[in-house]
Amino acid sequence: MTSDLSPIDRAKYIAARRSCDFVESGMRVGLGTGSTAAWMVRSLGEMVREEGLDIIGVPTSSRTADLARQVGIPVASLDEVKWLDVTIDGADEFDENLNLIKGGGGALLQEKIVATASDRMVVIADVAKEVRYLGAFPLPVETIPFGWQTTKALLEETLVNMDVLGRETTLRMNDDVPYVTDEGNYIIDLHLKRIANPRQLALVLNQIPGVVENGLFIDICDAVVIGYSDGTVEVRDLNVGTVSEEQIDVLDSDNIFAGEPD
Repeated sequence: MTSDLSPIDRAKYIAARRSCDFVESGMRVGLGTGSTAAWMVRSLGEMVREEGLDIIGVPTSSRTADLARQVGIPVASLDEVKWLDVTIDGADEFDENLNLIKGGGGALLQEKIVATASDRMVVIADVAKEVRYLGAFPLPVETIPFGWQTTKALLEETLVNMDVLGRETTLRMNDDVPYVTDEGNYIIDLHLKRIANPRQLALVLNQIPGVVENGLFIDICDAVVIGYSDGTVEVRDLNVGTVSEEQIDVLDSDNIFAGEPD
């Protein structure tokens, strides 16, 4: 029931619900990872079950794949479909140019591959994710396990010459062991506070031996759907330069809340 959701979860749900308008039958759809993306997957699943929406979903993580199957979305790999019509995903931060930080959920590598293999990437977020400068949210950097401490030291050395406010780096942990991504890699989080030049930083980080990918998504996002707890949704389309605002009517009896999977 939407009335049972917290204001932040309601805003996420509103954005996710509106983003489904970008999806049509016959499309191959990239399915993002994270709490906001999970609402989108559930909403698309409802459309598949109740409205006969005919799509193929390409998940960006094993947990998204599991959820998609639970709600009835046919799932395929990127290698099977080759190219996507649209990818819908959340973001940890976005700026006015729709540059993003992603990877808080640990799926940044698959998310970036799927997003760049799409005609269009749509980001769904609550308004709290919008920032003037990226960097308040720790920037994830995916690294191979071999020599990760050396890679971490190289990252710290590189940050000395970057225009950032913080330079602390931490290995992401899962209880008392390193967090491991779907690809078997580690994540080093960079606590930068403010990134003055995200484009430069993204390029430099990927030159460091041991780094697989970083969580800066530059020139990848085409549109952002911003949800508010009062049911208002704002859609900013970078390609056509439009900003629209509308009210989403959501009934407490929406089927998305019936038998919601864990």
